[in-house]
Amino acid sequence: MQIADIIKYEGDNSTFIWKHPCEDFNTTTQLIVHESQEAIFFMNGQALDSFGPGRHTLETQNIPLIRKIINIPTGGKTPFHCEVYFVNLTEQMAIRWGTDSKVQYVEPTYRFPLSIGASGEMSLSVADPRKLLINIVGTERTLDRNQIMAYFRAFLMTRVKTYIAQTMRTSAVNIFEIDEKLEEFSSAIKTKLDPDFLDYGINLNRFFITTIVKPDGDQQYEKFKELHFRQYADIAEARLRQQTDVIYAQTEAQKVIIDSQAQATKRAQEGYTYQQERGFDVAQDVARNEAVGQFTNMGVGLGTMAGVGGAVGGLVGGAINSAIGTKSNLEPSDANQYCDQCGAELTPGAAFCDNCGAPQNADCCTNCGFHFIKPGKFCPKCGAKRG
Repeated sequence: MQIADIIKYEGDNSTFIWKHPCEDFNTTTQLIVHESQEAIFFMNGQALDSFGPGRHTLETQNIPLIRKIINIPTGGKTPFHCEVYFVNLTEQMAIRWGTDSKVQYVEPTYRFPLSIGASGEMSLSVADPRKLLINIVGTERTLDRNQIMAYFRAFLMTRVKTYIAQTMRTSAVNIFEIDEKLEEFSSAIKTKLDPDFLDYGINLNRFFITTIVKPDGDQQYEKFKELHFRQYADIAEARLRQQTDVIYAQTEAQKVIIDSQAQATKRAQEGYTYQQERGFDVAQDVARNEAVGQFTNMGVGLGTMAGVGGAVGGLVGGAINSAIGTKSNLEPSDANQYCDQCGAELTPGAAFCDNCGAPQNADCCTNCGFHFIKPGKFCPKCGAKRG
Protein backbone atom coordinates (compact mmCIF):
# COMPACT_ATOMS: atom_id res chain seq x y z
CA MET A 1 0.00 0.00 0.00
CA GLN A 2 1.34 3.47 -0.99
CA ILE A 3 1.47 5.58 2.12
CA ALA A 4 2.55 8.98 0.63
CA ASP A 5 2.73 10.62 -2.77
CA ILE A 6 5.24 12.98 -4.39
CA ILE A 7 3.69 15.97 -6.13
CA LYS A 8 5.78 18.19 -8.46
CA TYR A 9 5.30 20.35 -11.55
CA GLU A 10 5.10 18.45 -14.84
CA GLY A 11 3.91 21.18 -17.23
CA ASP A 12 5.85 23.42 -19.69
CA ASN A 13 7.09 27.00 -19.43
CA SER A 14 4.34 28.46 -21.62
CA THR A 15 1.65 27.54 -19.07
CA PHE A 16 0.51 30.01 -16.45
CA ILE A 17 -1.35 27.59 -14.14
CA TRP A 18 -1.25 23.79 -14.05
CA LYS A 19 -3.22 21.46 -11.79
CA HIS A 20 -1.50 18.28 -10.62
CA PRO A 21 -3.54 15.19 -11.60
CA CYS A 22 -3.09 13.59 -8.16
CA GLU A 23 -6.02 14.37 -5.89
CA ASP A 24 -7.19 13.24 -2.43
CA PHE A 25 -3.65 12.23 -1.56
CA ASN A 26 -2.64 10.92 1.84
CA THR A 27 -1.25 13.00 4.61
CA THR A 28 2.57 13.36 4.72
CA THR A 29 2.57 13.66 0.90
CA GLN A 30 5.71 15.49 -0.32
CA LEU A 31 5.27 18.66 -2.37
CA ILE A 32 8.24 19.89 -4.45
CA VAL A 33 8.12 23.43 -5.78
CA HIS A 34 10.75 24.82 -8.21
CA GLU A 35 12.17 28.32 -8.38
CA SER A 36 9.86 30.85 -10.13
CA GLN A 37 6.87 28.76 -9.07
CA GLU A 38 4.24 28.87 -6.40
CA ALA A 39 1.98 25.98 -5.29
CA ILE A 40 -1.47 26.51 -3.82
CA PHE A 41 -2.96 23.75 -1.67
CA PHE A 42 -6.74 23.33 -1.78
CA MET A 43 -8.56 21.39 0.91
CA ASN A 44 -12.31 20.75 0.69
CA GLY A 45 -12.67 23.42 -1.99
CA GLN A 46 -10.74 26.13 -0.12
CA ALA A 47 -7.31 27.54 -0.85
CA LEU A 48 -5.71 26.85 2.50
CA ASP A 49 -2.07 27.62 1.91
CA SER A 50 0.55 28.56 -0.68
CA PHE A 51 4.10 27.21 -0.88
CA GLY A 52 7.26 28.70 -2.34
CA PRO A 53 10.38 26.94 -3.71
CA GLY A 54 11.50 23.86 -1.78
CA ARG A 55 10.12 20.55 -0.40
CA HIS A 56 7.05 20.61 1.79
CA THR A 57 5.01 17.99 3.71
CA LEU A 58 1.26 18.22 3.22
CA GLU A 59 -1.04 17.32 6.06
CA THR A 60 -4.47 16.03 5.10
CA GLN A 61 -7.13 14.04 6.86
CA ASN A 62 -6.59 11.12 4.53
CA ILE A 63 -4.82 8.60 6.77
CA PRO A 64 -3.62 5.58 4.79
CA LEU A 65 -4.44 2.80 7.27
CA ILE A 66 -7.91 3.91 8.27
CA ARG A 67 -9.12 5.78 5.19
CA LYS A 68 -10.95 2.65 3.88
CA ILE A 69 -12.96 2.47 7.05
CA ILE A 70 -13.66 6.21 7.05
CA ASN A 71 -14.70 6.06 3.40
CA ILE A 72 -17.30 3.29 3.86
CA PRO A 73 -20.23 5.71 4.37
CA THR A 74 -19.28 7.56 1.14
CA GLY A 75 -18.96 4.46 -1.03
CA GLY A 76 -15.15 4.27 -0.78
CA LYS A 77 -14.59 7.91 -1.74
CA THR A 78 -12.86 10.15 0.76
CA PRO A 79 -14.84 13.14 2.02
CA PHE A 80 -11.54 15.04 2.50
CA HIS A 81 -10.94 16.36 -1.00
CA CYS A 82 -7.53 17.93 -1.64
CA GLU A 83 -5.65 19.16 -4.71
CA VAL A 84 -2.59 21.26 -5.70
CA TYR A 85 -2.25 23.97 -8.36
CA PHE A 86 1.13 25.09 -9.65
CA VAL A 87 1.51 28.75 -10.74
CA ASN A 88 4.31 29.73 -13.17
CA LEU A 89 5.67 33.15 -12.08
CA THR A 90 8.07 33.68 -15.00
CA GLU A 91 7.42 36.46 -17.48
CA GLN A 92 5.72 35.05 -20.55
CA MET A 93 7.13 36.96 -23.50
CA ALA A 94 6.33 37.36 -27.21
CA ILE A 95 2.59 36.82 -26.78
CA ARG A 96 1.14 38.00 -30.06
CA TRP A 97 -2.08 39.96 -30.43
CA GLY A 98 -3.97 41.65 -33.26
CA THR A 99 -7.20 43.52 -33.91
CA ASP A 100 -10.01 41.32 -35.16
CA SER A 101 -11.46 44.09 -37.35
CA LYS A 102 -10.37 47.35 -38.98
CA VAL A 103 -10.62 50.78 -37.37
CA GLN A 104 -12.76 53.13 -39.47
CA TYR A 105 -11.98 56.88 -39.46
CA VAL A 106 -11.41 59.89 -41.73
CA GLU A 107 -7.77 60.63 -42.48
CA PRO A 108 -7.18 64.12 -40.93
CA THR A 109 -4.70 65.50 -43.50
CA TYR A 110 -6.23 64.54 -46.85
CA ARG A 111 -9.78 63.96 -45.56
CA PHE A 112 -10.56 60.59 -47.10
CA PRO A 113 -12.16 57.56 -45.32
CA LEU A 114 -9.69 54.96 -44.15
CA SER A 115 -9.64 51.51 -42.52
CA ILE A 116 -6.61 50.31 -40.57
CA GLY A 117 -5.73 47.50 -38.19
CA ALA A 118 -3.00 46.92 -35.65
CA SER A 119 -0.96 44.02 -34.28
CA GLY A 120 1.99 43.48 -31.98
CA GLU A 121 3.36 41.60 -28.97
CA MET A 122 3.15 41.77 -25.21
CA SER A 123 4.58 40.02 -22.16
CA LEU A 124 2.62 38.91 -19.08
CA SER A 125 3.36 37.52 -15.63
CA VAL A 126 1.25 36.42 -12.67
CA ALA A 127 0.93 39.14 -10.03
CA ASP A 128 -1.56 37.49 -7.64
CA PRO A 129 -1.83 33.67 -8.03
CA ARG A 130 -4.81 33.28 -5.71
CA LYS A 131 -6.81 36.02 -7.46
CA LEU A 132 -6.02 34.52 -10.87
CA LEU A 133 -7.11 31.05 -9.73
CA ILE A 134 -10.37 32.22 -8.23
CA ASN A 135 -11.37 34.77 -10.93
CA ILE A 136 -10.35 32.94 -14.11
CA VAL A 137 -9.16 29.35 -13.68
CA GLY A 138 -11.90 28.04 -11.41
CA THR A 139 -11.98 24.29 -11.85
CA GLU A 140 -10.01 24.22 -15.12
CA ARG A 141 -6.88 22.09 -15.11
CA THR A 142 -4.65 24.51 -17.06
CA LEU A 143 -4.36 28.12 -18.11
CA ASP A 144 -2.02 28.78 -21.06
CA ARG A 145 -1.27 31.67 -23.42
CA ASN A 146 -4.10 30.99 -25.82
CA GLN A 147 -6.65 30.90 -23.01
CA ILE A 148 -5.30 34.11 -21.53
CA MET A 149 -5.62 35.85 -24.92
CA ALA A 150 -9.16 34.54 -25.28
CA TYR A 151 -10.13 35.96 -21.87
CA PHE A 152 -8.59 39.37 -22.51
CA ARG A 153 -9.36 39.80 -26.22
CA ALA A 154 -12.36 42.02 -25.53
CA PHE A 155 -10.24 44.40 -23.43
CA LEU A 156 -7.52 44.48 -26.05
CA MET A 157 -9.78 45.15 -29.01
CA THR A 158 -11.79 47.85 -27.24
CA ARG A 159 -8.83 49.75 -25.84
CA VAL A 160 -6.61 49.51 -28.91
CA LYS A 161 -9.17 50.42 -31.56
CA THR A 162 -10.76 53.21 -29.53
CA TYR A 163 -7.41 54.78 -28.67
CA ILE A 164 -6.09 54.67 -32.23
CA ALA A 165 -9.26 56.18 -33.71
CA GLN A 166 -9.44 58.98 -31.13
CA THR A 167 -5.75 59.82 -31.28
CA MET A 168 -5.60 59.86 -35.07
CA ARG A 169 -8.52 62.31 -35.11
CA THR A 170 -7.63 64.63 -32.20
CA SER A 171 -3.86 64.74 -32.86
CA ALA A 172 -4.27 64.90 -36.66
CA VAL A 173 -1.75 62.11 -37.21
CA ASN A 174 -1.00 61.59 -40.89
CA ILE A 175 -1.53 57.97 -41.95
CA PHE A 176 1.73 58.06 -43.92
CA GLU A 177 3.67 59.15 -40.82
CA ILE A 178 1.94 56.96 -38.25
CA ASP A 179 4.90 54.58 -37.93
CA GLU A 180 6.75 57.38 -36.15
CA LYS A 181 4.11 57.23 -33.39
CA LEU A 182 4.22 53.50 -32.62
CA GLU A 183 6.25 53.88 -29.42
CA GLU A 184 3.98 56.65 -28.17
CA PHE A 185 0.86 54.61 -29.01
CA SER A 186 2.27 51.50 -27.30
CA SER A 187 3.01 53.33 -24.07
CA ALA A 188 -0.39 55.02 -23.95
CA ILE A 189 -2.36 51.82 -24.63
CA LYS A 190 -0.35 49.88 -22.01
CA THR A 191 -1.33 52.50 -19.43
CA LYS A 192 -4.99 52.00 -20.34
CA LEU A 193 -4.76 48.18 -20.20
CA ASP A 194 -2.82 47.84 -16.92
CA PRO A 195 -5.86 48.08 -14.59
CA ASP A 196 -7.84 45.53 -16.63
CA PHE A 197 -5.11 42.89 -16.29
CA LEU A 198 -4.39 43.64 -12.61
CA ASP A 199 -8.05 43.09 -11.74
CA TYR A 200 -7.46 39.43 -12.58
CA GLY A 201 -4.05 39.08 -10.92
CA ILE A 202 -1.90 39.53 -14.05
CA ASN A 203 0.87 42.05 -14.76
CA LEU A 204 1.06 43.55 -18.26
CA ASN A 205 4.84 43.94 -18.23
CA ARG A 206 5.31 45.12 -21.80
CA PHE A 207 3.03 46.07 -24.66
CA PHE A 208 4.10 46.85 -28.22
CA ILE A 209 2.32 47.90 -31.38
CA THR A 210 4.66 46.59 -34.06
CA THR A 211 2.50 46.98 -37.17
CA ILE A 212 -0.24 49.28 -38.41
CA VAL A 213 -2.10 47.40 -41.11
CA LYS A 214 -2.79 49.90 -43.92
CA PRO A 215 -5.08 49.39 -46.92
CA ASP A 216 -2.26 48.84 -49.41
CA GLY A 217 -3.64 48.32 -52.88
CA ASP A 218 -6.74 50.44 -52.32
CA GLN A 219 -7.02 52.86 -55.26
CA GLN A 220 -7.86 55.94 -53.20
CA TYR A 221 -5.20 55.20 -50.59
CA GLU A 222 -2.52 54.69 -53.23
CA LYS A 223 -3.44 57.99 -54.93
CA PHE A 224 -2.95 60.02 -51.75
CA LYS A 225 0.16 58.03 -50.87
CA GLU A 226 1.78 59.00 -54.19
CA LEU A 227 0.74 62.64 -53.70
CA HIS A 228 2.19 62.71 -50.19
CA PHE A 229 5.58 61.27 -51.05
CA ARG A 230 5.90 63.35 -54.23
CA GLN A 231 5.32 66.48 -52.15
CA TYR A 232 8.04 65.51 -49.70
CA ALA A 233 10.37 64.56 -52.53
CA ASP A 234 9.99 68.07 -54.00
CA ILE A 235 10.72 69.63 -50.61
CA ALA A 236 13.78 67.44 -50.16
CA GLU A 237 15.03 68.41 -53.63
CA ALA A 238 14.58 72.12 -52.88
CA ARG A 239 16.44 71.77 -49.60
CA LEU A 240 19.28 69.93 -51.34
CA ARG A 241 19.52 72.66 -53.97
CA GLN A 242 19.56 75.33 -51.26
CA GLN A 243 22.29 73.49 -49.36
CA THR A 244 24.32 73.21 -52.58
CA ASP A 245 24.04 76.98 -53.16
CA VAL A 246 25.16 77.68 -49.60
CA ILE A 247 28.14 75.35 -49.96
CA TYR A 248 29.09 77.04 -53.27
CA ALA A 249 28.86 80.51 -51.69
CA GLN A 250 30.98 79.38 -48.75
CA THR A 251 33.56 77.93 -51.16
CA GLU A 252 33.76 81.19 -53.11
CA ALA A 253 34.11 83.16 -49.88
CA GLN A 254 36.90 80.84 -48.78
CA LYS A 255 38.65 81.39 -52.13
CA VAL A 256 38.52 85.16 -51.63
CA ILE A 257 39.91 84.80 -48.11
CA ILE A 258 42.70 82.52 -49.32
CA ASP A 259 43.59 84.91 -52.17
CA SER A 260 43.62 87.84 -49.75
CA GLN A 261 45.80 85.95 -47.31
CA ALA A 262 48.18 84.99 -50.13
CA GLN A 263 48.39 88.62 -51.33
CA ALA A 264 48.99 89.83 -47.76
CA THR A 265 51.77 87.26 -47.32
CA LYS A 266 53.33 88.44 -50.60
CA ARG A 267 53.26 92.11 -49.50
CA ALA A 268 54.80 91.16 -46.13
CA GLN A 269 57.59 89.23 -47.85
CA GLU A 270 58.30 92.06 -50.35
CA GLY A 271 58.12 94.80 -47.67
CA TYR A 272 55.14 96.98 -48.66
CA THR A 273 51.51 97.43 -47.56
CA TYR A 274 48.17 97.57 -49.30
CA GLN A 275 48.17 101.39 -49.15
CA GLN A 276 51.63 101.47 -50.71
CA GLU A 277 50.52 99.11 -53.46
CA ARG A 278 47.61 101.40 -54.28
CA GLY A 279 50.06 104.36 -54.23
CA PHE A 280 52.27 102.60 -56.75
CA ASP A 281 49.28 102.17 -59.04
CA VAL A 282 48.32 105.86 -58.77
CA ALA A 283 51.90 107.07 -59.35
CA GLN A 284 52.27 104.77 -62.33
CA ASP A 285 49.05 106.06 -63.88
CA VAL A 286 50.08 109.70 -63.31
CA ALA A 287 53.55 109.14 -64.78
CA ARG A 288 52.04 107.44 -67.80
CA ASN A 289 49.46 110.18 -68.33
CA GLU A 290 51.08 113.21 -70.00
CA ALA A 291 48.13 115.41 -69.18
CA VAL A 292 49.30 115.98 -65.62
CA GLY A 293 47.97 119.48 -65.71
CA GLN A 294 44.45 118.13 -65.79
CA PHE A 295 44.74 117.30 -62.07
CA THR A 296 45.43 120.95 -61.32
CA ASN A 297 42.62 122.10 -63.58
CA MET A 298 40.20 119.82 -61.73
CA GLY A 299 41.26 121.35 -58.40
CA VAL A 300 43.42 118.45 -57.37
CA GLY A 301 46.72 119.91 -56.23
CA LEU A 302 50.02 118.10 -56.13
CA GLY A 303 49.94 118.32 -52.34
CA THR A 304 46.62 116.44 -52.34
CA MET A 305 48.03 113.82 -54.66
CA ALA A 306 51.06 113.54 -52.42
CA GLY A 307 48.75 112.85 -49.46
CA VAL A 308 47.02 109.84 -51.06
CA GLY A 309 47.09 106.82 -48.82
CA GLY A 310 48.19 108.55 -45.59
CA ALA A 311 51.51 106.95 -44.76
CA VAL A 312 52.25 106.37 -48.43
CA GLY A 313 51.77 110.04 -49.32
CA GLY A 314 55.48 110.70 -49.44
CA LEU A 315 56.06 107.73 -51.70
CA VAL A 316 53.26 108.67 -54.08
CA GLY A 317 54.13 112.36 -53.89
CA GLY A 318 57.73 111.59 -54.71
CA ALA A 319 56.70 109.53 -57.68
CA ILE A 320 54.35 112.26 -58.90
CA ASN A 321 56.83 115.07 -58.28
CA SER A 322 59.49 113.05 -60.04
CA ALA A 323 57.23 112.60 -63.04
CA ILE A 324 56.21 116.28 -63.05
CA GLY A 325 59.75 117.46 -62.41
CA THR A 326 61.04 115.51 -65.31
CA LYS A 327 58.41 117.05 -67.53
CA SER A 328 59.24 120.52 -66.22
CA ASN A 329 62.95 120.07 -67.00
CA LEU A 330 62.19 119.06 -70.51
CA GLU A 331 59.58 121.78 -71.05
CA PRO A 332 60.18 124.83 -68.78
CA SER A 333 57.09 126.08 -67.10
CA ASP A 334 55.70 129.51 -67.93
CA ALA A 335 54.28 129.96 -64.45
CA ASN A 336 55.41 133.12 -62.54
CA GLN A 337 57.72 132.77 -59.49
CA TYR A 338 58.05 135.16 -56.53
CA CYS A 339 60.76 136.01 -53.97
CA ASP A 340 60.36 134.35 -50.59
CA GLN A 341 61.74 137.48 -48.83
CA CYS A 342 60.06 140.49 -50.46
CA GLY A 343 57.43 138.86 -52.68
CA ALA A 344 58.65 140.56 -55.83
CA GLU A 345 58.21 138.75 -59.14
CA LEU A 346 61.38 136.97 -60.13
CA THR A 347 63.01 136.91 -63.51
CA PRO A 348 62.63 133.37 -64.92
CA GLY A 349 65.66 131.25 -63.99
CA ALA A 350 67.11 133.95 -61.62
CA ALA A 351 69.28 132.73 -58.73
CA PHE A 352 68.89 136.07 -56.85
CA CYS A 353 66.00 138.48 -56.41
CA ASP A 354 66.57 141.57 -58.54
CA ASN A 355 64.57 143.61 -56.03
CA CYS A 356 66.13 142.71 -52.66
CA GLY A 357 69.05 140.51 -53.72
CA ALA A 358 67.96 137.54 -51.63
CA PRO A 359 69.26 134.19 -52.91
CA GLN A 360 66.58 131.97 -54.37
CA ASN A 361 66.16 128.19 -54.75
CA ALA A 362 69.60 126.60 -54.36
CA ASP A 363 68.27 123.55 -56.19
CA CYS A 364 68.35 125.46 -59.49
CA CYS A 365 71.34 126.31 -61.74
CA THR A 366 72.30 129.99 -61.44
CA ASN A 367 73.30 130.01 -65.07
CA CYS A 368 70.49 128.24 -66.93
CA GLY A 369 67.86 127.68 -64.18
CA PHE A 370 67.92 123.88 -64.47
CA HIS A 371 66.19 122.17 -61.54
CA PHE A 372 68.61 119.75 -59.88
CA ILE A 373 67.16 116.34 -58.99
CA LYS A 374 70.24 114.89 -57.25
CA PRO A 375 73.47 116.13 -55.60
CA GLY A 376 76.49 117.08 -57.82
CA LYS A 377 79.24 119.68 -58.47
CA PHE A 378 78.20 120.84 -61.98
CA CYS A 379 74.98 121.57 -63.80
CA PRO A 380 74.12 118.59 -66.02
CA LYS A 381 72.48 120.94 -68.56
CA CYS A 382 74.96 123.82 -69.11
CA GLY A 383 78.03 122.55 -67.20
CA ALA A 384 78.20 125.59 -64.87
CA LYS A 385 79.68 125.01 -61.43
CA ARG A 386 77.06 124.65 -58.76
CA GLY A 387 77.33 127.02 -55.81
